[in-house]
Amino acid sequence: MFKNKTLLITGGTGSFGNAVLNRFLDTEIKEIRIFSRDEKKQHDMRVRLNNPKVKFYIGDVRDFNSIEMAMRGVDYVFQAAALKQVPSCEFFPIEATRTNVFGTENVIQAAIANKVKNVICLSTDKAAYPINAMGISKALMEKVAVAASRNIPGNTTKVCLTRYGNVMASRGSVIPFFVEQIKKGEPITVTDPNMTRYLMSLEEAVDLVLFAFKNGNQGDLFVQKAPASTIGDLAQAIKELFNADNPIKTIGTRHGEKLYETLCTREEMAKAINLKGFYQVPADNRDLNYGKYFEDGDIKTAEIEDYNSHNTTRLNIEEVKEKLLSLEYIREELKM
Repeated sequence: MFKNKTLLITGGTGSFGNAVLNRFLDTEIKEIRIFSRDEKKQHDMRVRLNNPKVKFYIGDVRDFNSIEMAMRGVDYVFQAAALKQVPSCEFFPIEATRTNVFGTENVIQAAIANKVKNVICLSTDKAAYPINAMGISKALMEKVAVAASRNIPGNTTKVCLTRYGNVMASRGSVIPFFVEQIKKGEPITVTDPNMTRYLMSLEEAVDLVLFAFKNGNQGDLFVQKAPASTIGDLAQAIKELFNADNPIKTIGTRHGEKLYETLCTREEMAKAINLKGFYQVPADNRDLNYGKYFEDGDIKTAEIEDYNSHNTTRLNIEEVKEKLLSLEYIREELKM
């Protein structure tokens, strides 16, 4: 579906953008546009790739004009630009809102104006039952995307969402943090060893987005079924892989952290379509007839559990080590 097409990736210098480039550069795609604010990262990527298929656009999703200009002639969009660090979003929630909510609205409206075929907006498990500013801003982003999908003239642009858990070894995530602590001879610091998190590779994150492109209807949310691990087991698995003797130190839960993450709420699971390896959650397309909200209930919801990192498949330490060894980052660090 990408043959001779132009793809735009917002936040394209991040971990996800690099994974997409690795997947598509050797295909028959016509052009990949990298849109981001960071001139240095774009320069480094340009020098490293030296590929005429990749075009670079400096801009900010907060600025409609800059994203609209980059959108001209584009067929598909991955909206990956986001503020995603939980602590920084806690202290600067309005900044998270400007990027994650208003930035996504700008991307969608620019795509509609340019008759882009498909837009996939990347969300996070923290948007389900959100308790921190990052999750709240992403939850509102999802609502903005679904609302926009209802009112696209002529249905020319399809807007879908993907929601995924922790992407292993992505920039700023816990796995590179643990590895750096091991290399520096410092204690491996875990917030709560019983905390669980989904384990998903960058390649699997790209698979989820491509699945949404191929199978999505207007406003759909897609979730990939994924295994999980406790943070304590993850730290122990990394320690064993590196033959390290660093102690593991519990430091306590940080601002806005949950004991476990939810990929699908029980309300979403009540209407989710169970596909092989994925859940597809159709958009709520009720109109503003308030009777539908106050008078029409759904008894099924009471019988259904949410889908979270406590009740998904739980990996043991050996299985976590096997999953970690599938990552190029870990193999490089181990010099395998």
